[in-house]
Amino acid sequence: MAAIIPPGRLVYGIQLPVQSQSTRYAQAWEAACGIDELATIARACDAAGFFYVAVCDHVAIPRPHDEVMSTTWWDTLTTLGYLAAVTERTRLLSHVYVLPYRHPLMTAKGFLTLDTVSKGRAILGVGAGHVREEFELLGVDFDRRGQLLDEAIDVVRAAFTDEYPLHDAETWPVRDAGLRPRPVQPGGPPIWVGGSSRAALRRAADRGDGWLPQGPPEMGMKAAVQFIRDRRGDVPIDIGVNTGPIDMSRSPEEIAAGLRRFASIGVNQLQVMFRASSVGEYCELIEAFGREVAPLLNDQE
Repeated sequence: MAAIIPPGRLVYGIQLPVQSQSTRYAQAWEAACGIDELATIARACDAAGFFYVAVCDHVAIPRPHDEVMSTTWWDTLTTLGYLAAVTERTRLLSHVYVLPYRHPLMTAKGFLTLDTVSKGRAILGVGAGHVREEFELLGVDFDRRGQLLDEAIDVVRAAFTDEYPLHDAETWPVRDAGLRPRPVQPGGPPIWVGGSSRAALRRAADRGDGWLPQGPPEMGMKAAVQFIRDRRGDVPIDIGVNTGPIDMSRSPEEIAAGLRRFASIGVNQLQVMFRASSVGEYCELIEAFGREVAPLLNDQE
C-alpha cells in the first residue's frame, strides 16, 4: 500500500457530470449531453491540471429508486477507457466501483487494462454499494457486502501484484490462472476506499492506498482523518474530501484559503464541483479554477 500524491501537496479532482444523473446533483443542461460534451469536460480538466476525473458505478437502478437516482449511469470502465484516449495527464478514477457486484478477477482485468491503455493513470476507487434491490437483482447477498468487498480488495491486489495470483479466499479462491496485461504502475493501480462509515474508515486504513469520503462521517471529518492515520501508523495514505460547490464569484485568494484549511487536518486531495447553466460555462469554471485558484492551493503564506 502506498500514497501517490507527493508529500506536502494538495491536489484537486472532480466527479464528472453527464455520466451519472441522479436528481440529487445533476444540473438541467446535463440531460441533453453525450460523449462529445463529456470528452470536452474531461479535456478541460486535463488542461487545468486536475489530478483525476472520476466516473460512478451502478448496473441497473430498480424501481422506485429510479425516481431519484434516474437510470443514467454509464458503464464505469467503458467510459474511463474512452476518456483515457482523449486526455493525457489526468488520472482516471472509479468513484466508486462496487466490487461485490463482480468476480474480483473481472475487476482486476478491467483495471489492469485501463492502466495499460492510459499509460499508468488508473485509480481503482472501491465501495460496498448501498442499493439492496440492485444486489438482489444481481444475485448478490446485500448483507455480506462488507465481507465481499474486503475479500475482493485482497484478490484484486494480489492480481495487481502477481501475474498468477494466489489467494485462499472464502468466496473467490484464486490459483493457477494468469492475468495480462500487467500494470504500468508498480504494484498496480492505487486502491482508494470509498465510504464514511466506521467500517469504511477501518477498511481504508487497513486495505487502501487512499480514502474517498462519501458524505460527512458521523464522527466529523477531522476525527475521521485522525482515526485513519492512527490506525494506519507510519504508512502514507491519500486522504480526500468533498468540498461542495465552489463559488467562483469569490476571489481566488479567498477560495484557496478556504480549501487550504482542509490540508491542516491531513487532507491532500480535494474533490471539487461547480454549478453552471451550460457545458460551456462549466468548462469555463474548470479553466478558471485551474488558472486562478489552483496555483494558490500550496501557497503556505
